[in-house]
Amino acid sequence: MYSYKSLGLVNTKDMFQKAVKGGYAIPAYNFNNMEQLQAIIQACVETKSPVILQVSAGARKYANQTMLRFMAQGAVEYAKELGYEIPITLHLDHGDSFEICKDCIDSGFSSVMIDGSHHSYEENVKLTKQVVDYAHSQNDYVTVEGELGVLAGIEDDVVAEESHYTQPEEVEDFVKKTGVDSLAISIGTSHGANKFTPDQCTRNEEGILIPPPLRFDILQDIEKILPGFPIVLHGSSSVPAEYVNTINKYGGQMKDAVGIPEEQLRKASKSAVCKINIDSDGRLAMTAAIREVMAKKPEEFDPRKYLGPGRDSLKKLYAHKNENVLGSAGRA
Repeated sequence: MYSYKSLGLVNTKDMFQKAVKGGYAIPAYNFNNMEQLQAIIQACVETKSPVILQVSAGARKYANQTMLRFMAQGAVEYAKELGYEIPITLHLDHGDSFEICKDCIDSGFSSVMIDGSHHSYEENVKLTKQVVDYAHSQNDYVTVEGELGVLAGIEDDVVAEESHYTQPEEVEDFVKKTGVDSLAISIGTSHGANKFTPDQCTRNEEGILIPPPLRFDILQDIEKILPGFPIVLHGSSSVPAEYVNTINKYGGQMKDAVGIPEEQLRKASKSAVCKINIDSDGRLAMTAAIREVMAKKPEEFDPRKYLGPGRDSLKKLYAHKNENVLGSAGRA
């Protein structure tokens, strides 16, 4: 077994308390490879932002859990080398069983999510409490995120055809029975780059799809029931048109891609929402840069020559999110 403290990592307890009080959200960025991780750390050090490094089940399969653990340890040392030590959490995104959560805790993760939202309410409570009991019993307290409600869309192994909004009346009971440290809720965000169908949206004068607004009324009801309790938003990429247009310009086929407007995420981050997950935007930023290099320089075959621009594009995106959307810049 490994303790996350030996890797230089922190859990989310103190991080979330400060975010709720300060009216900002911690960025939770997914990574699968070195370039993504470099971009995250560079952007967060330069903007002096705390960060949550998220690992999905798909990332564990792709990169290997041992590699990921030591990449996170390397990220801690890299931040120091860049000249500013920031709080870094290594978090399991969408763990769907006790076994995978236990495995991550034992291998040095400082935070895990147990997603029992695909079960009945009673089974969700039972599974979540099992993970919480194990995580909180460690010598170094591991924080646990639960989920109530279902987000539509596709993200790695997480698939749901339709959303089910979180029921505010269930929240207090769920938190009390499970002991979770934070709660992911469903208020209209969605996984993937096609978060809404065209029929669910309106179009502006330029023909750009405008998604339906988030259900801030549900969020406000939850805040009244559990004042100050850390809330998490999944599926919160904004799917910037500039990346989609670049991808399509250089051979991609992304039709009707639409995300969550950044002004709505900024509004959410000023509330009890203290963690906002962003994955698809990073994929888009990197893919757009790589496609452009490949199209303009078809003779290029050195991976550094296209992964490098991809990394630079990612860094720019993450710095923007920290400074202008989440409000986390300057909080480390």
